[in-house]
Order: sequence, then structure tokens, then C-alpha cells
Amino acid sequence: MIALVNVPNDMVANNLTPFEPTHPGELIRDELESLGMTQAKLAERIGVSPSLLNEVINGRRSVSTEMALLLEASIGISAEIWLKLQADYNMQLAKADDSFMRRLASIRRIAAML
Repeated sequence: MIALVNVPNDMVANNLTPFEPTHPGELIRDELESLGMTQAKLAERIGVSPSLLNEVINGRRSVSTEMALLLEASIGISAEIWLKLQADYNMQLAKADDSFMRRLASIRRIAAML
């Protein structure tokens, strides 16, 4: 979080949560496009089924540690970046879940009384 003097934290652009989280698969798709590579070619290169890669790219599966390492080896983008993008996406989904956030607030209230 970025803090600026006399500026509320929720008014700093870098602290805002996107309206719709971006799954790392969208960024994989963009990278493939910039490289002029097909999903099928990448799947072959990293030794996974085209359907598995397609599920990641379309946001139906998470980027696992193994997938992140395969992507790093194949297209040169750090595995840590892919994993951080996935963690950020997961966090944004959790924070957007009102039921979960109410549960979290309840647990925090109880913990504050201990």
C-alpha cells in the first residue's frame, strides 16, 4: 500500500482494487500474442496438454507453481511474477466476496476481544 501525506489511502490509484480482477491467464494470452505463438505451440513446448493450458489462459484454472516454472523456462518471465499475479487475483476475489468479508470481520471482532 502506498501512503501519501494528507491523501486518504483509498484515493491513491495504486491502492485501488480493479473493478474486475485480471486472471494471469489473460497475461499469458497477451504474451503469446506478442510472441506470435499459439497456445498449442506453447503447450507442446512445455509438455502440457493444450486443454490444460487453455483452461489456465481462460481463467478456469489457477497458475500453479509447476506451471509458473514451465512458463518461466519457456517464455522467460519469472515464475515469481506468475505466482504473485495469481495470489493477487485470488486475494481480489476473496475481498470481493461479501459473505467471506463478513465472516472475516466477525473473526477479527472476536480476536480483538481476546
